[in-house]
Amino acid sequence: MDFDFTDDQESLRDAVRRWVDKGFSFERRHALAKAGGATRAVYVELAELGLAGLVVPEGHGGLGQGPIDAMVVCEELGRGLVNAPFTEAALMSPTLLSAAPGALQAEWLPRIAAGEALVVPALQERGSRYRLTHVATKARQVGADWQIDGQKLVVPAADEADAFIVPARMGGPEGDAAGIGLFLVAAGAARVVTYATQDGARAGDVSFTAAAAQLITTDGLPLLEAAVDAGLAAQCAEAVGLMDRLVAITVDYMNTRKQFGATLASFQALRHRMADVKMQLELGRSMSYYASLKLGEPPAQRRRAIAQARVQLGQSMRYVGQQCIQLHGGIGCTDEVAASHYFKRLTMLEMSLGDTLHHLGEVSARMQDTAGVFA
Repeated sequence: MDFDFTDDQESLRDAVRRWVDKGFSFERRHALAKAGGATRAVYVELAELGLAGLVVPEGHGGLGQGPIDAMVVCEELGRGLVNAPFTEAALMSPTLLSAAPGALQAEWLPRIAAGEALVVPALQERGSRYRLTHVATKARQVGADWQIDGQKLVVPAADEADAFIVPARMGGPEGDAAGIGLFLVAAGAARVVTYATQDGARAGDVSFTAAAAQLITTDGLPLLEAAVDAGLAAQCAEAVGLMDRLVAITVDYMNTRKQFGATLASFQALRHRMADVKMQLELGRSMSYYASLKLGEPPAQRRRAIAQARVQLGQSMRYVGQQCIQLHGGIGCTDEVAASHYFKRLTMLEMSLGDTLHHLGEVSARMQDTAGVFA
């Protein structure tokens, strides 16, 4: 199998890396986090690079690129610790809007591609535990229009968004796979309670009370699963970039920090620990590639592959993050050191769109007929 990237993909990687090196230093990122984590200005800069329209079809003003291009971008954004809701707004939302009526796509997709509109999915509910079928938010039809009632939690950049894409129940009990519709709700129709997150970004709890909504599709679950899988693959790639940079930071520190008159890198026990860290990084990288390559597979195969990748990435993120912080010692926990911010972001990612235990359950549920060794 050929794992080489095309010239266009390498050019895309270089463009994002140059922007990160020039326009998004750790000092800027740290200042944004201390100011409350607002990200809209950063997202606008990404849009100026054309990244907001990366997967938006060309007919709606986007670039029409695929999952490997998205993986390349997310790796570099992770390496730069870029504070913006790129995965949610630029990758997941266009996927969710792909089944919308033509008029709705024409209204929103060009604005998303241009960076003029920030549209984020509002998925999580109290007690859902990452289950996409657990939807208590209600949708009801009033004449020719729709209204939404309910609450969504931990919505990224909720107070900066122009609209939300909301799964809501059109029929059936909570937990039923049928009866889930997808709706677009303008931000002005919702009430948002916002707060800073541990990784220096922002999120919010969004409440809807008879909120006017536009119907995207009445068969929302398959599209919801596809969008979440695309988001998970992108997060896997971001995690690889984060780990790659955190390992480099740690190696530099070990080559300069002295203990007992010798650099930390000269101690064999610590060198062995770094070898284990590198192994976990490369395991995560290979499974990130696997996840992105499997996004075009039929739903059953795709869902299992993404869950398998996410289990490995969850293990790698935790191991690499913890080991690198321990190798820094106490200074690695301070706010002024970049390593602590990389560790916080890795910790947040490990809990996003399903934690490692959730995805381990997903893998188990999809491997009833085989142990998976030769699958």
